[in-house]
Amino acid sequence: MAADTRHARLVEKAAGALKSAFEDYNASFSDITRRARRRFEQSDRRGMQRDVIARLELYDRSADRAISQLEAHLSERLFSRSLWRDIRRIYGRLIDVEIDAELYKTFFNTVTRRLFKTRGVDPAIEFVALDIIPTDRISHPVARRTHSVSGRLDRVFVEILADQHFRQPWADLSADSLALADRLSQAFLERGEDQVVALELLDVVFYREGRAYLIGRAFGAGSFLPCVVALSCRDGLIHAEALLTQRQQVSILFGYTFSYFLADLQTVGDTVVFLRTLLPDKPLDELYTVLGRAKQGKTERFRRIFRHIEICPEDRLVEADGQRGLVMLVFTLPGVPVVFKLIRDRFAPVKKFGRRQVLDRYRLVFRHDRVGRLIDAQEFRDLRFPLDRVSAALLTELQSECARIIEVDGDSLVVRHCYVERRLRPLDLYLKENDGPAAELAVLDYAQALKDLARSNIFAGDLLPKNFGVTRAGRVIFYDYDELRLMSECQFRKLPPSRDDLFEFSDEPWFHIGDNDVFPEQFPRFMGLSQGHLDLLASTHGELFDPAWWQEVQVRLADGGTLDVPPFGPEARLGQPGGAVGGGDP
Repeated sequence: MAADTRHARLVEKAAGALKSAFEDYNASFSDITRRARRRFEQSDRRGMQRDVIARLELYDRSADRAISQLEAHLSERLFSRSLWRDIRRIYGRLIDVEIDAELYKTFFNTVTRRLFKTRGVDPAIEFVALDIIPTDRISHPVARRTHSVSGRLDRVFVEILADQHFRQPWADLSADSLALADRLSQAFLERGEDQVVALELLDVVFYREGRAYLIGRAFGAGSFLPCVVALSCRDGLIHAEALLTQRQQVSILFGYTFSYFLADLQTVGDTVVFLRTLLPDKPLDELYTVLGRAKQGKTERFRRIFRHIEICPEDRLVEADGQRGLVMLVFTLPGVPVVFKLIRDRFAPVKKFGRRQVLDRYRLVFRHDRVGRLIDAQEFRDLRFPLDRVSAALLTELQSECARIIEVDGDSLVVRHCYVERRLRPLDLYLKENDGPAAELAVLDYAQALKDLARSNIFAGDLLPKNFGVTRAGRVIFYDYDELRLMSECQFRKLPPSRDDLFEFSDEPWFHIGDNDVFPEQFPRFMGLSQGHLDLLASTHGELFDPAWWQEVQVRLADGGTLDVPPFGPEARLGQPGGAVGGGDP
């Protein structure tokens, strides 16, 4: 009896300690997030990015701290599976009423997986639910405010903007409100409705990359539109910069190629439920991730992948379309729009780096300001796939090329380490499959992607189209980070003149090349584009082939200048004519 009583006390204490540990993490997460308002008012974009990184690092520290506390509580019984089965049951009871119960469960799973070095899933000591979508349980409405429109719409916008109470003054509150009202009214007129009935906005302001966003919906008599107001702070004055009313525009804003939002949400699940009314096709995992809950995003992505494996037995894991990489082996599950990227055991001799450098580059991207041009790669360990769902050709390739990080364990394939990303159509294949205007638009956006990356201090390195992907809306994204470097590490040089014209036609350079030397004049040789597409780039983005352009970007970056890459196109900017959006990652 005494042993049973001690067991029960240990269970209750451990479950309570884990719940408190997650709530302490959540409080610290909010503390960091609340800095965003001050960062915005001070035009401190770099400070915002530092806070995004600080939140990412916070999760692992909090989980490790929880394990240390459990070691003190449980002592020699820390690894007792019977004890942990009961801790899981009591913990589940403690969090059952929480709106964000799924976040609590993910934190619990992180702790148990680290303690027990779990491969795959252990349902005895983890929370596992592949049969339901967690947010379907949430009926609690997120905090929001509704503004009825009974008179002039611009006066409603004056009220909304003034209610934000920023420390900095508005540049021109009346003019901004009138511009917002005109643009929103135009959007409804294009849908055949002549009146805006109400605006509904979340109480919480969203911040990212130097901007603030008011997120909500606008209602007409018979329909609603997204209503997202983008604000900027320049020279100590607040401006309403853009209005996003198209679903595709908002999908880009909440896309998987941007850094995470700083939004001080009391609860997250109810916000995700609201956002899905604006973006019903946006995967749940991507919404959690872009709200800064990267670990929950991984949980939801795992849930989506393995739910599909359960309900679609005919779908097999196969190598992904595109040229085989010299560093990564890439496979996919056709029914789920993701790819799995594994580092090969051996690289081709032309690659002058190793596994550690590849890991470092992916880590850099994870922490970097991605400006809509770098895909978010989630790192997974110890994924366990049913062996009968792996194609024979893929299994042979994995055993030959990635034997160090895969293992056949009974009827399962265990992948010890990989990156999981959204699947895109490789640009080289896209250009073969499309011609005319579609291909030209992709080539132009490829050039714009190189410029956007440069302005965020990233040089892609390998410019071949196979290293870029095209979203469903035609936006070009960089996803192969093997040769990626910071702009600050590069030496952009002009080609020195040769002493003999024959040297210029030689495959070997006639001059010394340092490790960090880059010669933009030679880019056309390494872009793998047709002559027609190269001519198009020369006429529209010719500065890409001029080292002076790259050097100017470097100077501005070194001087601390902010080289802005807005997450919306000119069609959304106030004062610009409305129009169709030019592409984005849905």
